[in-house]
Amino acid sequence: RNAMAHLDSEVKEECLREDLKFYFMNPCEKYRARHQIPWKLGLQILKIVMVTTQLIRFGLSNQLVVAFKEENTVAFKHLFLKGYSGTDEDDYSCSVYTQEDAYESIFFALNQASYHQLKNISLGTLGYGENEDNRIGLKVCKQHYKKGTMFPSNETLNIDSDIEIDCVHLDLSTSLQEWKNSSFFRLEFYRLLQVEISFHLKGIDLQTIHSRELPDCYVFHNMARYNLSTHLCLQITFDNKAHSGKIKIYFGSEAKIEECKDLNISGSIQKNTQYVLAFDAFVIVICLASLILCSRSIVLALRLRKRFLSFFLEKYKRHVCSTDQWEFINGWYVLVIISDLMTIIGSILKMEIKAKNLTNYDLCSILLGTSTLFVWVGVIRYLGYFQAYNVLILTMQASLPKVLRFCACAGMIYLGYTFCGWIVLGPYHDKFEDLNTVAECLFSLVNGDDMFATFAQIQQKSILVWLFSRLYLYSFISLFIYMILSLFIALITDSYDTIKKYQQNGFPETDLQEFLKECSSKDKYQKEASPFLPCICCLRRSVSCLIR
Repeated sequence: RNAMAHLDSEVKEECLREDLKFYFMNPCEKYRARHQIPWKLGLQILKIVMVTTQLIRFGLSNQLVVAFKEENTVAFKHLFLKGYSGTDEDDYSCSVYTQEDAYESIFFALNQASYHQLKNISLGTLGYGENEDNRIGLKVCKQHYKKGTMFPSNETLNIDSDIEIDCVHLDLSTSLQEWKNSSFFRLEFYRLLQVEISFHLKGIDLQTIHSRELPDCYVFHNMARYNLSTHLCLQITFDNKAHSGKIKIYFGSEAKIEECKDLNISGSIQKNTQYVLAFDAFVIVICLASLILCSRSIVLALRLRKRFLSFFLEKYKRHVCSTDQWEFINGWYVLVIISDLMTIIGSILKMEIKAKNLTNYDLCSILLGTSTLFVWVGVIRYLGYFQAYNVLILTMQASLPKVLRFCACAGMIYLGYTFCGWIVLGPYHDKFEDLNTVAECLFSLVNGDDMFATFAQIQQKSILVWLFSRLYLYSFISLFIYMILSLFIALITDSYDTIKKYQQNGFPETDLQEFLKECSSKDKYQKEASPFLPCICCLRRSVSCLIR
């Protein structure tokens, strides 16, 4: 009985060792060992071709959509903004400095947006649409302080800080002279805050026909704002905003794609659409198959890990280290699963967009672009089976924990410089106006980009701030380029040297690797004492599979 129990334990151990060896084989070794066809490898190769082709086609289509929106925005600025030079001044399009220019700019936009004028001057396929009030026409709103008087020469101010909003709807058939005579447009600039002109236009994008796609119908929500530039006036004691004599003119255009109600297009466009939808459906099927196979591999790996942990605890009376436990979780399979999910969702969105049921191009492009990135990154897994190509993966794995800890410490210094530069240099330098711009500017300096321009653009309105800017920039560049960046590279270089030594002298063996190598003496015993051991092992594996 003891001999049978010992033999059963040996069979169990050998079966576990064989399963572990097979699990950690590459696809070629698995095929040579059991003639198992590497379906996952074949699917990944096919998926790379399919997903990349799908992404290229969608990218070309998305470029047409973005170009159409941008070109229409530029055209609208030239149509509705008086004196627009073709280049925005800053975050606003243009500006005016006199009351006469303000009135002329407002009435110029109203005149250009009138039905008869727009029909005759516009080069695009445009027409008016209904606004949020289900009315066709222009809506003009003005914001101003409720009431008040102001005498700057006497330093006298009497104003009600409550803001009133007055709106009027202008019919397209009304003449411009009638609008000018309206009391609504008698503006009191000393209490005026904002004038807003809004209207809806509809257009059809015909350039997609050249790409054998159905055209898109657009609704443009145009909004022109004449906004008084405001600054904090330090000579007064009230917490309000003072007019600076400069009115900034903003132009915003929000384009929404809607399903065209009646399309009658002759030719092969409809058939081409069906082919594209069938191709997207095939991509979904390929990704579903890849998702199922990779999920199955992870489930089998977790079961194998459970068997190994139980056996190791039973035989050696101790737990397996966490490093060996994580060896069973294949991160490449997780990456493939995430990529497959994103590709499936993105392909469904693409099919809906192609059928003109959805218009969310941005979300679809993010999903398809990220999934394609993950698919190509996953190719590194198969290159890693060759020692000459495995250095990159091993170096990244070894250096990542140290690099993350180092970046956490360096990030605190970086954030300190970001906040300091924003609060001190923000009023005097375009690259330090907001936190996001400061962070981008400092990152460029770390990489040695645009250094002279950053030094030269500082305004010398304050000698103290100018001296501080020099100390600030010199200290940041010296600290991050000469010290922090050098240490960052040294961490990665140290990991690379360690990996090279391990490849020459051998890697340190873990409990799992030692267990897989404990077979020399037992192989000899199995060959001499029990020639039926392989048969028993296979029979035991078959029974266990039936029980599962």
